[in-house]
Amino acid sequence: MSYFVQDRAVVVDGVTLSLDQTAGDPLVRAVLMSLFTWGRAQPGDVLPADRRMGWWGDTYPTVTGDRIGSRLWLLSREKLLPETARRAREYAQEALAWLVTDGVAQRVEVTADRRGTDGLTLTCRIWRRDGTPVDLRFDDAWEAIANG
Repeated sequence: MSYFVQDRAVVVDGVTLSLDQTAGDPLVRAVLMSLFTWGRAQPGDVLPADRRMGWWGDTYPTVTGDRIGSRLWLLSREKLLPETARRAREYAQEALAWLVTDGVAQRVEVTADRRGTDGLTLTCRIWRRDGTPVDLRFDDAWEAIANG
């Protein structure tokens, strides 16, 4: 995922997407926050350090069980094996599931593909409520996960 934030915009794989609250696509902002904010580890998770991380506000959610972020950070010290890519897909799918639950999107599909020994591409296809698909592809997702 070649992405960086610059002046209320994010560049995803060479395409500049506005993060401006009035002009940007709120769905893109929601996906970025959902995937690349560290979500709290679950009780059975193997931790790369001795902390469960996560946003402190998840301690007191307004809706029971509501959480922000993903568990992708848990993979940061692992080798990029097929099992790791499978878990990355599961964590990303889990982090975006709220879009469907809350009626923001009709459906969400995530794929995670290994590229060699040090590359992982996450592709998210999200169908808006009107059925229009939105594709977001993060080619260097492994770099963002491993170097968080």
